[in-house]
Amino acid sequence: MLIALCSHAEAQQPAKMPRIGVMVTAERGLEELRQGLRERGYVEGKNIELIHRYIQGNTDRMPSLVAELLERKVDLLILSSPTAIRAAKNATRTIPIVMITNQDPVAIGLVESLARPGGNLTGVVSLTRDLSGKRLEIFKEAVPKTSRVGVIWASPTNLGAANAFQNYEAAASAFKLKLVSLQAQRPKPDWDGLFRAADKARVNALISVTNAVLNQHIKKIADFAIQKRIPLMVEGSNFVEEGAMISYAANDADRFHRAALYVDKILKGAKPADLPVEQAMKFELVINLKTAKQIGLTIPPNVLARADKVIR
Repeated sequence: MLIALCSHAEAQQPAKMPRIGVMVTAERGLEELRQGLRERGYVEGKNIELIHRYIQGNTDRMPSLVAELLERKVDLLILSSPTAIRAAKNATRTIPIVMITNQDPVAIGLVESLARPGGNLTGVVSLTRDLSGKRLEIFKEAVPKTSRVGVIWASPTNLGAANAFQNYEAAASAFKLKLVSLQAQRPKPDWDGLFRAADKARVNALISVTNAVLNQHIKKIADFAIQKRIPLMVEGSNFVEEGAMISYAANDADRFHRAALYVDKILKGAKPADLPVEQAMKFELVINLKTAKQIGLTIPPNVLARADKVIR
């Protein structure tokens, strides 16, 4: 009877709720991830627990934030910063890591290959630097009079990471554009000095490269561009909502939804080493017409017609 009662009690024990550690750059990314998980039957607080930390622009804090998540005994990590991904990879060889990144994970030594990542790391990547030429093409179509473009960038923190300015520079000649390097200092850019340099170079357009430092200051950059009445292109649609004029980048919702699929597969027993790293397949052109009007620009109808989203 005792054996039967014990067996019955064990059968009544609820299954352990998976604990997922998440570190993303914005609330929007977390919400997209939650939506992707819900679509696969995971409801926070019911059959899955999310423990999240936000990246606040200071890359020096990321290893300690990763350590905090690991101390919480998470079953899986979802990370969107290469610095955080590397810190997690160095800290654990057993806990699965799902990455959502804009950098080439092979070039910076995170995985062996996209097809066979090996180890405990896989996920979704958008090779942002591969889109540099396409962005310049769209920018030139949207603002035909553009001739001198200031590229705001910060040097990469990972060995092997692409130099963003060099990628744009390699494509600029095809569109008869003169590029001006506006390098922001890490971890705290001197914005007054950088904006003075932009004025001195007489740029008539700006591109802000996406990274953990600059992403926290997009509103500041957008305000400067509006004040100077020059167009600003960014590398993420969410930054257009901050006042930038135009963006061409991977669809964030799709990337986070795909990350949720990886979570589902891993929780059901798949090993990260056996799950190929996916490249983003959906890209979107987003235009802020309100900003364009503020700076006195009219977007050509053929460009406007191709936009996936228009902010009015």
